[in-house]
Amino acid sequence: MSTIPAGNPLPSSRTEPDGSVVVRVLSYNIRSMRDDTTALARVVAACDPDLVLLQEAPRFFRWRKKLARLAAASGQVVLSGGATASGPALLCSLRATVERTEDVLLPLTPGLHRRGFATAVVRFGGAHGPRVGVLSCHLSLQKDEREKQGALLLDSLAALNTPHAVVGGDLNERPAGRTFKRLAAALQDGWAVAPWGGEHTSTPGDPHQRIDALFATAGVEILGCGVPLDQPGVTEADLRAATDHLPVLAALRIPTAQ
Repeated sequence: MSTIPAGNPLPSSRTEPDGSVVVRVLSYNIRSMRDDTTALARVVAACDPDLVLLQEAPRFFRWRKKLARLAAASGQVVLSGGATASGPALLCSLRATVERTEDVLLPLTPGLHRRGFATAVVRFGGAHGPRVGVLSCHLSLQKDEREKQGALLLDSLAALNTPHAVVGGDLNERPAGRTFKRLAAALQDGWAVAPWGGEHTSTPGDPHQRIDALFATAGVEILGCGVPLDQPGVTEADLRAATDHLPVLAALRIPTAQ
């Protein structure tokens, strides 16, 4: 386990001389943009991410326009997801070269909310840079359905067929839960490997539990991961006003393409 000294920012995005890349990834439940969208955009912009993995993106009236407005206000572009993935969405900076995207709808359990994954394959560092699979998820509140969705998540990640991948989402479960533990066994749990910033993501007014997380596949070096309390430009007031979750920010070093 590595740590960044308290108060220090995460490493900036860059391409290394050996062709590996450092990317910044943000995962954030934005509660359908029902709160202070100006504060939300300021938080995202201050984190300076290359990839933004959203949960509870707008799904109804003019949802594309709302998502595009958030992307533009925070220096991003819309990559995939939203209503077509039943909530999860992906944004990215212009540093990413997009190979493909796919929205995955999960089996519907009668009486429960429809869930899905927003997925993509991107490159960093040019056309021959490392290929990265990306998946944003928002798992069920119901335990049995959540366990099934965790298994489908790992299947969907494998189907991206990339040497490296990152997963972010609202798991609706703490690290001791079965689905969280299953994902952490198959992938690297960013906070557990390289804690930085804050741990708890719910709720902004009373952070007491970690139910949101970023994971990476083996081979990706996690340089730091956590709630961006120490990120310049991110204020407590904006975090409280933006939505009902705190975001998770990570810096990852992805090896050069093989």
